[in-house]
Amino acid sequence: MISKSSIDQVFETSRLEEVIGDFVQLKKSGSSYKGLSPFSEERTPSFMVSPVKQIWKDFSTGKGGNVIAFLMEHEHFTYPEAIKYLAKKYNIEIEETEQSNEQKEAANKRESLYLVSEYANTYFQNVMHKTDQGKSIGLSYFKERGFTPETIKKFDLGYSLDEWTAFTDDALKKGYKLEFLEGTGLTIVKGEKHFDRFKGRVMFPIKSMSGRVLGFGGRILTNDKKAAKYLNSPESEIYYKSKVLYGIYHAKQSIAKEDNCFLVEGYTDVIQFHQTGVHNVVSSSGTALTSDQIRLINRLTKNITVLFDGDAAGMRASLRGIDLILEQGMNVKVCTFPEGEDPDSFAKQNTLEEVQVYLKENSKDFIQFKASVLYEESKNDPIKKADTIRDIINSISKIPDRIKKEIYIQECARIMDISEDVLFTTMAQINQKETTETAKQAKEQQKAFEVIKHQQAVAKVDVQYVLERKIIEVLLLYGNQTKDFEDLVLKENDEGELVLEPVIHQAKVFEKVFLDLQDDEMEFSNTKFKNIYYKIIDILNQNPDFKLDNLINVIDQDMAHEVTSILMDDERHSLSDWERKNIFPKAKEETIAQLVSETILSLRCYLIDQKVIGFKDQTLERKNEVNRNILEEIKDYVGLKMLLSRKLNRVL
Repeated sequence: MISKSSIDQVFETSRLEEVIGDFVQLKKSGSSYKGLSPFSEERTPSFMVSPVKQIWKDFSTGKGGNVIAFLMEHEHFTYPEAIKYLAKKYNIEIEETEQSNEQKEAANKRESLYLVSEYANTYFQNVMHKTDQGKSIGLSYFKERGFTPETIKKFDLGYSLDEWTAFTDDALKKGYKLEFLEGTGLTIVKGEKHFDRFKGRVMFPIKSMSGRVLGFGGRILTNDKKAAKYLNSPESEIYYKSKVLYGIYHAKQSIAKEDNCFLVEGYTDVIQFHQTGVHNVVSSSGTALTSDQIRLINRLTKNITVLFDGDAAGMRASLRGIDLILEQGMNVKVCTFPEGEDPDSFAKQNTLEEVQVYLKENSKDFIQFKASVLYEESKNDPIKKADTIRDIINSISKIPDRIKKEIYIQECARIMDISEDVLFTTMAQINQKETTETAKQAKEQQKAFEVIKHQQAVAKVDVQYVLERKIIEVLLLYGNQTKDFEDLVLKENDEGELVLEPVIHQAKVFEKVFLDLQDDEMEFSNTKFKNIYYKIIDILNQNPDFKLDNLINVIDQDMAHEVTSILMDDERHSLSDWERKNIFPKAKEETIAQLVSETILSLRCYLIDQKVIGFKDQTLERKNEVNRNILEEIKDYVGLKMLLSRKLNRVL
């Protein structure tokens, strides 16, 4: 267990915007930050981070919370893992008691897979640096590739002994279970026999954006034609090939800073670029580029530069990936290296400045590159040329931005020496074909939309929900502040008449809310609001100086989502830059007491209306047996509502 003092220190030291900035590209928006949701596919930013409140909210999925909640949602950390991750990031030494055997056994399967992967990572490094076979084969290979000891350490490169069960036997001796060794794919089990998957290979650990080991890539060093040159871990509960990019952990900050991501093919391409000094580079690890991998980059930048050698087959495969990138609304450039060179060899043979200059001068816009490559193949064949043009227009049609589409059409017309009108007509035909294929589905969606639209038109506002939510918002924002409240009380004047006179009294906001609701015996109808309300009141009654900014750290996840929604709505719709337009709205701080009083009075008026409606229904049911007591109660409630309305300065 991690000590409370260590947890408190982590919360006090960690900065939410810095932590989330490692995973999502954030842009300043008033006093907050905005970015694309890391939990859903979107083109308009709806993910908000408040440095002041130290909370985040994803309006596309409804998720939200504090820094720990983000790591648990995004990286699937357990609570202790999230604390340890932050402690490591901010160089905080944490105190914890050793786990018992029972606690170790209670760890879930997913966590066990992570533990096995971390152990394997350490094991392969130790084998390479501390055994004769590891040094002579594994370490020698990496040195021949030109990797320095610092680079080898940075990427946790290792070696798996050329023995059938060396790794598995060692792991079993250390107490790791065979089911989890098999679950990660590190061990292959056949009946009662088991053996190492990566026997005799140099090892490249594949890490998540937060640095957790998800799986491995292994390269064989012998000339065995029956064995694959590169072998990846099979998919597991922690490793999904289509959702992982090699090198993203080391590249994320540089990608966001440079606002560009270089995409290469292999592990060594990434490592060699890093060693040269170009850090914003990742690899799809030899697999075809996927939409999930592109979205991973999209969180950090809108710009991708695809790098590959002059191999024709490789280029064609990359061209297919470009269409996927365009569909995500991203900007794509392509850079090829001289014949016989690849990113690895080119970076190895050139200085950082030479590499940077080459990339800058030779990175072409995708349309220029695609047109030049395909045009060269078809310039003497009219039919092939027509197919080439159609291929390029098909790529342009994937772009969601209409302005970009038109610019690319103009560029294509210039390069291919064909009229823009023909290209626009071709794109319209492509779009029409796609529209025809989805026409039925679109029609059904339109019908559904009309139904929803009609329902929305007649839908009534749930007044009680709105007012109860507003009370929670008031408590969260101002609960422990002390304010002067003005109440109107009935007093007899000199003429003996009852009149309303203002009386000022000082109280904390939470006390005012609690006492007013208690006076009328009002209960929250919404269960979530009710739970949050009593949690806040309970905390502030015990400690009136409790900072409500820290509430998110002491409530459960369900409450946390609701609390962040309320707080970030306030942030989302806050006024900004009005002073620049010579408009000077009254500061919120000056109207808190009025807001509290009006919200509670409005709720009381609404509940009185509901009471009166209920009483009227009772009298109608009884018909001739009108209950005089009910009529008297209606009269009293109507009188009370008139009094409350006068306090609110409203006309009934």
